[in-house]
Amino acid sequence: MIKLNNQLEKLGTETAFSVSAEAKAWKDKGHNIYPFHLGDLNFQTPYSIREKTAFFMNKNKNGYCPSEGIPELRKALAKDVGEKRNIEYGLENVIIQPGGKPTIWKFLATVMNTGDEVLYPNPGYPIYESQINYQGGVALPYRYNQTENGFDIDLDYLAKSISAKTKVLILNNYQNPMSASSSKEELKALSKLVLKHNLWVLSDDAYYEIRYSQDSPNSILNFPGMKQRTVILYTFSKKYAMTGWRIGASIGPESLIKHMARFNINDESCTNHFIQHALASVLNDSNDYGEKIIKKLIKRRDLCLKKLNSIGDLYIPTPESTFYLFPNVSKIMDKKGYDNLEKFRVDALKNTGVSFCTREHFGTPFSNEKEQYIRFAYSGITRKDISEGLDKFINWIN
Repeated sequence: MIKLNNQLEKLGTETAFSVSAEAKAWKDKGHNIYPFHLGDLNFQTPYSIREKTAFFMNKNKNGYCPSEGIPELRKALAKDVGEKRNIEYGLENVIIQPGGKPTIWKFLATVMNTGDEVLYPNPGYPIYESQINYQGGVALPYRYNQTENGFDIDLDYLAKSISAKTKVLILNNYQNPMSASSSKEELKALSKLVLKHNLWVLSDDAYYEIRYSQDSPNSILNFPGMKQRTVILYTFSKKYAMTGWRIGASIGPESLIKHMARFNINDESCTNHFIQHALASVLNDSNDYGEKIIKKLIKRRDLCLKKLNSIGDLYIPTPESTFYLFPNVSKIMDKKGYDNLEKFRVDALKNTGVSFCTREHFGTPFSNEKEQYIRFAYSGITRKDISEGLDKFINWIN
């Protein structure tokens, strides 16, 4: 057999999709499934976006467009993203991407050399670790501490992990899978570490606008020296229920963005032309599409919390962002005689139809981890199914 690239052995995956496939297979056998596993949204993309997309498709916006994205959308995003973070961006700071993930690998391919160390959140989005390893970097996970209000970054652990070889910090404020939200104090401490060690920053802002608090969101970009060294991962997927449309952006210093744009040319050539025009039009209009989605998600979140917090050995603080809950099920597993998190997950599926991911789907666990966590996503399931599914889960637990 002809030899393949050795680096393929280091390329990971997003294992939530394998859980989804497993749930489908169980459903195909005639069982009811309650899908808490995948961070997808079962809302229809707003009508105006669909209407405008069809309009521009029929206006023949179907050919190649600039690899950086059309100027109209880049300008609209620079204004929208800048205003929501109280900083100033221009067209030259924005390039359009076919989704959120491309920003991860293109950013790393631009700033990371072989052997460079990259700090990334763990538990966290598994593609960080996958791309660091595949591209020849050294993945340095940093961890979180559970608190009464959720999860905080273990800043001491993170600081002690930094060496002369550390070049990048990946930060996912409003975090998947834990819904962790960084305070201003936490972000300030991170910004000081970044400046002290001269690091690049990737700010994964996928859930920046999936928030339930009326307080202004926090961003590391609001601290001195951060704008010049930070790239934002931006996506329309969550904000407008457009996960399958595959469109997002990389936003950051021109000196870096212009090099990331070269990967656009080498990879996809350009992002879908007519969708870009539709979204430029939407961003330039006043709309409440995102607010309508948030109102529906709040009702689902509160129902999940009411049900799950009725379990005696479970307490989940109310998260102010994302559409995930990340409960500690260690005591529940002990009472039911489980010492294997994967077996607990599979048995829950087969006994109740409730399908969820576990901590093991979000980065390589630390060797000294003892607590066991699972993740419930309430973005792709109706309130009726939430209620029915969690009642079955609770009965099985008890």
